[in-house]
Amino acid sequence: MTTAPERRLQKPAIFVCDLQEKFRNAIWEFEKVVLTTNKLLKAASALSIPVYATTQNGARLGATVPEIQSHLESLAKTPTSSSVSDSPPLLRCLEDKTRFSMWIPPVAAHFQSSAPAEICIVGIESHICVTQTALDALAAGHKVYIMADGVSSCNREEVPIALARLRAAGATVTTSESWLYEVMGDAGIGEFRKIVGLVKETSQDTKTALGALQSKI
Repeated sequence: MTTAPERRLQKPAIFVCDLQEKFRNAIWEFEKVVLTTNKLLKAASALSIPVYATTQNGARLGATVPEIQSHLESLAKTPTSSSVSDSPPLLRCLEDKTRFSMWIPPVAAHFQSSAPAEICIVGIESHICVTQTALDALAAGHKVYIMADGVSSCNREEVPIALARLRAAGATVTTSESWLYEVMGDAGIGEFRKIVGLVKETSQDTKTALGALQSKI
């Protein structure tokens, strides 16, 4: 008897950490982080992956950059399941914070299930907010994936040090394309062709981001 294809990751989530206008000119290869984040947000729509986003002290550091904000607004209007009338939107929350970690009560409240989530993190800075978010999510029992083509810092030398620390702490350092294929796990799932199309559509962006951000890792 043939079984229906199943996704490899059953509880994926995407965390978008503090990609704000004030940081645009300060963060090393900021635009490449935005490219990767946008690809993941498009994939979130195709695969119905919940998204959690934050800003750091928005009153002083500004709003999320418009390239990403437009995708977040779209996800805020997209139900997780079209077959369920009261299905929550894919954008679960967009919170401002002063704590460096994204693992604040409004975010953590969505992760009360005993089953661990598979959390993908993109954003800044790799050695501060990304690191503390990852450590808190790991401590809460979840699996954490750091996108090497989707995180950065003001000082580029901080990035490989942060990634090495997070590997040692139990996080998986990988790439956005690798994580998306791991989410799917099977070419037989209905959304596979959409993701293949997205990968082809963003192939140049992927090469650009990997080439830039991996040069110091």
